[in-house]
Amino acid sequence: SGNDNSEALPESIPSAPGTLPHFMEEPDDAYIIKSNPIVLRCKAMPAMQIFFKCNGEWVHQNEHVSEESMDETTGLKVREVFINVTRQQVEDFHGPEDYWCQCVAWSHLGTSKSRKASVRIAYLRKNFEQDPQGKEVPIEGMIVLHCRPPEGVPAAEVEWLKNEEPIDSNLDENIDTRADHNLIIRQARLSDSGNYTCMAANIVAKRRSMSATVVVYVNGGWSSWTEWSNCNARCGRGWQKRSRTCTNPAPLNGGAFCEGMSVQKITCTSLCPVDGNWEVWSEWSVCSPECEHLRVRECIAPAPRNGGKYCEGLSQESENCTEGLCIQDKKPLHEIKSQNIETASDIALYSGLGAAVIAVAVLVVGVTLYRRSQSEYGVDVIDSSALTGGFQTFNFKTVRQGNSLLLNSSMQPDLTVSRTYSGPICLQDPMDKELMTESSLFNPLSDIKVKVQSSFMVSLGVTERAEYHGKAHSGTFPHGNARGFGTIQARNKAAYIQNLSSISTRSELKTTAIFGHLGGRLVVPNTGVSLLVPHGAIPEESSWEIYLAINPRESSLQPEGPDVLLGPEVTCGPSDVSVSTPFALTIPHCAEVNSEHWNIHLKKRTQQGKWEEVMSVEEETTSCYCLLDPYACHILLNSFGTYALIGEPISECAVRQLKVAVFGCLSCNSLDYNLRVYCMDNTPCAFQEVVLDERLQGGQLLDEPKLLHFKGNTFSLQISVLDIPPFLWRIKPFTACQEVPFSRVWCSNQKPLHCAFSLERYTPATTQLSCKICVRQVKGHEQILQIQTSILENERETIAFFAHDDSNFPAQMGAKAFKIPYSIRQRICATFDTPNAKGKDWQMLAQKNSISRNLSYFATQSSPSAVILDLWEARHQHDGDLDSLACALEEIGRTHSKISDITETEMEEPDFHYSRQNGL
Repeated sequence: SGNDNSEALPESIPSAPGTLPHFMEEPDDAYIIKSNPIVLRCKAMPAMQIFFKCNGEWVHQNEHVSEESMDETTGLKVREVFINVTRQQVEDFHGPEDYWCQCVAWSHLGTSKSRKASVRIAYLRKNFEQDPQGKEVPIEGMIVLHCRPPEGVPAAEVEWLKNEEPIDSNLDENIDTRADHNLIIRQARLSDSGNYTCMAANIVAKRRSMSATVVVYVNGGWSSWTEWSNCNARCGRGWQKRSRTCTNPAPLNGGAFCEGMSVQKITCTSLCPVDGNWEVWSEWSVCSPECEHLRVRECIAPAPRNGGKYCEGLSQESENCTEGLCIQDKKPLHEIKSQNIETASDIALYSGLGAAVIAVAVLVVGVTLYRRSQSEYGVDVIDSSALTGGFQTFNFKTVRQGNSLLLNSSMQPDLTVSRTYSGPICLQDPMDKELMTESSLFNPLSDIKVKVQSSFMVSLGVTERAEYHGKAHSGTFPHGNARGFGTIQARNKAAYIQNLSSISTRSELKTTAIFGHLGGRLVVPNTGVSLLVPHGAIPEESSWEIYLAINPRESSLQPEGPDVLLGPEVTCGPSDVSVSTPFALTIPHCAEVNSEHWNIHLKKRTQQGKWEEVMSVEEETTSCYCLLDPYACHILLNSFGTYALIGEPISECAVRQLKVAVFGCLSCNSLDYNLRVYCMDNTPCAFQEVVLDERLQGGQLLDEPKLLHFKGNTFSLQISVLDIPPFLWRIKPFTACQEVPFSRVWCSNQKPLHCAFSLERYTPATTQLSCKICVRQVKGHEQILQIQTSILENERETIAFFAHDDSNFPAQMGAKAFKIPYSIRQRICATFDTPNAKGKDWQMLAQKNSISRNLSYFATQSSPSAVILDLWEARHQHDGDLDSLACALEEIGRTHSKISDITETEMEEPDFHYSRQNGL
């Protein structure tokens, strides 16, 4: 397995023939909390040895702790191994995936691998991505409080608090806290008013959001109308009314009052009353045997109506009609009357005495009963307060953090002023406790508005902030091998962050070497500019000093009109010689290749200093050939000189690809930190120029550069700084966003565009900066760069800027410069240069290598296949993808040997060898 440091295995270790190690315990995923190391363990049976491999590299055997035992059932050896993983090891690892470890167990039959266990540094940021916002909702309305917890590893779990008490949605079906950390109250109740706080926690820490105040209010509703009142005018025209009250329900907690009228009136007409009046007395009647006659009258003159009064007085009169001379029963009339009067007087006397006796008896009984009923109280005097004590007013106050607010129910509250309700209820008098019941405290009154406000105060302490320092320390690895930081994939963010001291100066953007008949390759390091001199281009027994340089931007071609310079201006020489076989010049460009939007030309500078057009990329010509790849143009030429690619936009959809990079450094003022945002052509040489400038200023690349598609539609570019941590950093007002005119970005003959932002720390203890840089074209593409860095120089990482760092090989001569061995190349040319009945086979070779345009150029060459292979070499100088070429040859069916089968020894490429990942 490649473990040279492993101990010799004893021959006496029992094993079961034909049995591979079986893992009884595999390493689990783990999180490093703060600076505490974690322990990974592995247990297998039967196992002679167990070693851990982390990130593809063996862990040194001295770092293993091993325990052995014997399985009583099978008699096989059981081995258990432990290793420690520290925070520093995880921070020092920079790869496309998380830090991982797995263990490999050996038996006599072979090896077994366990699962991969990832190890991550646990953290939880301080600021919530979204705090819940307070709101006022009507009763029975839906309440949704949003909460996005801080970023953390592992992801934080969210818990909701109401007035500092946890909310259990299992106990209340009306509340749901499962929907993406949000709190949902389906139908709001009055009791749902309060302060709500979002709590986020993981294994590292807990965080509290800002509290959100929720007020559930009740809008008022009208009661039913009363009956119409009587007309207010007793006579003539008047009015009558009816009313209603806003008590069904009454408005509460700021709810709206009822809309409409509380009183309605209508007109009415009442008939005037007519009092009655007597008519004239009638004539006296005939004298009766009793010596009396009568007369009558009626109340009809007029009769009473519409409530008028009835006539006052008697409606009938009688009187003696004989003036006392009438005789009845042989006696004079006046004698008979006297006897009748005396008898009536006696009856009245006796009746009065009886009534008095009855009244006295009733009075005596009443007094007795009254006294008996009062004796049940045991007292003679009753205190009226005993009947009204349950309704007396009382005072209570709320206490929180030493601040008290006295609430008196006898005072009329101000409905427009908010009050803070928090903490327990404290009674003014112990007697009040008997009066204060749960219902009297929490049943809202109809005329009081209680508005709960946030009482959560945020304390900012610099010493409490989590700091993430990444210091580079050399680790110990198996076999004494150190980790290599060679070429890293472009997707790896860390591959773009480096100390700028390793970058060359501007004066070194030129490469010179002496070439002979075997040819070679010249490269301007880390610029994408290269020159391939094919085998045989220089006469035998001759040697030329060939140079390749990038001209300074200040002296470059100045395009006219709408034309733009798409790449660097490149000079190769000597200019006074010509080669017999075309050489390949590679120039990077920044255009998004599309013939419908761009017309791209190749221009050459004459000896008089003027520029003349060599060809259009889409043009059919036999003088030279241009192959336009997405990021570079490969040109086949026969003469040296100064060349440049010019683009003419033919529509507003023409896209110029810009690379956006952010550099940062401390300013002279120790509290200030400068951010510089560059927008440059998406070419390695433009990035190289920026890197050189930043090296002089002590800048550090803060994030992987991003690609921005900038259209030629005349809209400007906006650059802004977002999400600056409050209370830790600040930026000057009105400087967080800068706008650059379209012409300044589109014109390429000026220095790379950059905008500077100055941030200031509140305290020197702040060493971490986290923010976002937004770069966008108005009505166009947008890119966001995430800044998460330490501003301390001793914590910066030193990793290569470029995915393909060719600074170590600026010049290669002979066979080293080519991916295809010369012997194989000769066989390919001999095979495909020979015509057959189906036509020139080199055309099929060109088609399989995506060369389908301007084939007449290759037809004029002495060996078309050789030129096609030269073009392949120029396109694949970094990857050397021989397998794809072999597949193309197999599809054609003209060769039986696969290039990929050629051994590294036969290829003789010590400087550009291939490394294959071989699993254990």
